[in-house]
Amino acid sequence: MEQSIVFIHGAWVTPLCWEFFAPYFEKEGYRTLVPPWPGKEAGVEEQRRSPSATLRGLGIQEIVDHYEGLIRRMPEPPILVGHSFGGLFVQLLLDRGYGSAGVAIDPAPPKGVFAYYPTAFRSLGRVLTTWRGWDRILRMPFSDFRYAFLNTVPPEQQRAIYDRHVVPETGRIFFQAALSPVVPSSPARVNFRNQARPPLLLVAGGSDHVVPPQINRTNHWKYDGTPHPVAFKQFPGRGHWIIAQDGWEEVARIISDWIVLLPPKAESGAA
Repeated sequence: MEQSIVFIHGAWVTPLCWEFFAPYFEKEGYRTLVPPWPGKEAGVEEQRRSPSATLRGLGIQEIVDHYEGLIRRMPEPPILVGHSFGGLFVQLLLDRGYGSAGVAIDPAPPKGVFAYYPTAFRSLGRVLTTWRGWDRILRMPFSDFRYAFLNTVPPEQQRAIYDRHVVPETGRIFFQAALSPVVPSSPARVNFRNQARPPLLLVAGGSDHVVPPQINRTNHWKYDGTPHPVAFKQFPGRGHWIIAQDGWEEVARIISDWIVLLPPKAESGAA
């Protein structure tokens, strides 16, 4: 049976963000699935015109539960690849015992990982200062997306990327992540000492504004000493749009090479 990869997108975008990665891994012989978050099933234009009411109040727990349900129905544990908030969800799913291995690309930080860097706050400052933003469906202006996601993308490409990908988003996940240090039962909590956690690769963009590389390095350090060492790869000069900006092939190739070298038991882990 061919190995499956489940790609998990991040905030403000849809599964369309994997339009380069998914075909790449299909050519490598994998079966790829790119399921949307709850409320993001419609096309980009429809989501912009009429965001699903499901997004209002949608939180981390509900999204991870959604992917858990999908994975439980699969015949074999898949490899999980997530970007941004999707990278956090990959870590949470592996912690629950779902997935044979995981790749977290510029992941939103789990509870316990310091995240209050100036560029990160500027990237999300409008969201976190929105009145009752945790209970609203929010929109990210082009200026904010350009700064947070596209700072290493040529200016002439930026508007087209925004118009092709960006959709309204649930505000709750941002507040849950930001407040995780003071919420003991935060849904962003990962057990970094989980002895049964499958192998994990963390990928960082060296010039990422919304998830600066310092966050990813701390995230990596938190796993130090666990049975399955966590691999770490940083790409200098890459921003948060690392999965689709020029040079994405190098990132995909490094991930593919890491997957090929996984120990056999990682491919047969329980879901």
